[in-house]
Amino acid sequence: MVSPLDLRSGVTIELDGRVMQVVSAQRHKSVGRGRGMVRTKLRDVETGRIYDKTFRSSEEITKAFVQRREHQYLYNDGQTYYFMDTDSYEQVGLVQQQVGDQAAWLKEGETVMLTTYEGKLIGIDLPKVVERRVVKTDPGVRGDTAQGGSKPAVIEGDVTVDVPLFIEPGEVIQVDTETSEYVGRA
Repeated sequence: MVSPLDLRSGVTIELDGRVMQVVSAQRHKSVGRGRGMVRTKLRDVETGRIYDKTFRSSEEITKAFVQRREHQYLYNDGQTYYFMDTDSYEQVGLVQQQVGDQAAWLKEGETVMLTTYEGKLIGIDLPKVVERRVVKTDPGVRGDTAQGGSKPAVIEGDVTVDVPLFIEPGEVIQVDTETSEYVGRA
């Protein structure tokens, strides 16, 4: 059992007979006589649907014990994303609904963690920070500095990220996969 106060993004729980992964959790202090609450967004790992659920801080939640194994992303055939287990070299596939918005962060040859629950493949865990090449952005202007502002840039995977003005097309940058924010140069 786990307390709602321990819920964070990525934690997997069992709720109403379904396995749910926490997308976000916000803690709210008690008002008046009541106790604190935790408002969450939960993703059903089988269907991909997002649910809003509010827990009282005194509730107990059953934690789903999942296994995470390292896999290498191979390719996408339009409907299925294929991964190879780095230990056994076995290939597995995830459909678009299981990968969801994380597909933009997948790059052939990179390593990710695949999550299984009771032997069933349920999802993917991306690294916190990835390195991607800037595909398109406006050119820098003489005098641009690190503190001078930001501009939009399209990176590999067709993701738009705000970058400092001195970043040029072709440069490799580090990007946070959860927030899609620029972290630094690679």
